Amino acid sequence: MTILTQIWDLHLAGCQSLKDKRAILQSLKAKLRSLNVAVAEVEHQDKWQRAGLACGTVGSDRRVAEETLRAADRIVEATGGVRIMDTAVVGR
Repeated sequence: MTILTQIWDLHLAGCQSLKDKRAILQSLKAKLRSLNVAVAEVEHQDKWQRAGLACGTVGSDRRVAEETLRAADRIVEATGGVRIMDTAVVGR
């Protein structure tokens, strides 16, 4: 069994309020969930222009789990108004 988590530290330059941030993150999380992964905001909940987002997947084949996280990374990269400052993959 493979359990992988990807964590992104994001900069949301266009946000002027937590409401702006919430709109961007809700849309992004919905897109990520279409990959059948778990998604949560894990850091910077009180900052307008920062977000820590985590995405997790579990599978019997490591290759499939890694490809799922690569697809998730492409979704985050393609999201307008979001810049990836740092990313990490953790798992076994």
